[in-house]
Amino acid sequence: MNTLRVGCIGLGNMGGALISALSGRGNTEIFGYDPDDAKVETFVQLPDFSARTSAGEVFQAAEFVVIAVKPQVMARVLAEISPVLTPRNCLISIAAGIGMQQLREWTGARCAVVRVMPNTPALVRSGVSAVCFDDPQLTQFQKAVIAELLELLGQVHVLPEQDFHAFTALVGSGPAYVYYFMDALVQSGVSFGLSRAQAETMVAGLLAGSVKLASESRMELSALQAMVTSPAGTTVAALNHLDRNALRGILIDAVGQAEKRSRALGRAAG
Repeated sequence: MNTLRVGCIGLGNMGGALISALSGRGNTEIFGYDPDDAKVETFVQLPDFSARTSAGEVFQAAEFVVIAVKPQVMARVLAEISPVLTPRNCLISIAAGIGMQQLREWTGARCAVVRVMPNTPALVRSGVSAVCFDDPQLTQFQKAVIAELLELLGQVHVLPEQDFHAFTALVGSGPAYVYYFMDALVQSGVSFGLSRAQAETMVAGLLAGSVKLASESRMELSALQAMVTSPAGTTVAALNHLDRNALRGILIDAVGQAEKRSRALGRAAG
């Protein structure tokens, strides 16, 4: 098997998560750059990791390079590396709001570009990522490699770029909605006499178990809900209260606001 050479520019949370997942994969060389030396030091002990002193050096060393920098510095980074780009490179951007057309313009279409939207559970390899393969320069081999790399971090969904705003609003921002819901449940437990530590442990177990059942069962979510909802019981009383206060509509509208904001940021970035 040929050695896979993967680079990462920006060694923060997402870049670091990918490097950690790649380490030990076998037949892989990892190259990284970050202007913050402390972040680089986190990975230098890995046997398959090699630090570079510039973003351009990463592209010269690796075929597949993840750009994990903040959107506001993406143009500057790509201007720096553009002269060294060749068709052998494949640029993978995880910068929110920066579209494929903009990426192609900033790179001068010198190499294939891919857009990825991960979410934070990727940090524990349980993420959900969207990937856009709309660039006609991409080969089937490149697509397969990128899908394999992203699967190290969790689920991968191939989407046309037009669906990225919906994915960003639902899944990219989604962990915040879940933590908000969990924190509200914890607060309710504290309100009725449980300690915060007890409530947090219970709610974490509640979410983990419920998600596991939903993932492994072939039943629809509504059927799983019905399993808990006895006639004239405590659960239906609580669900009736949620329905009377239109919680379902509020959640749909909240995701809609996030989708609207994602579109606005995309227009601003372009």
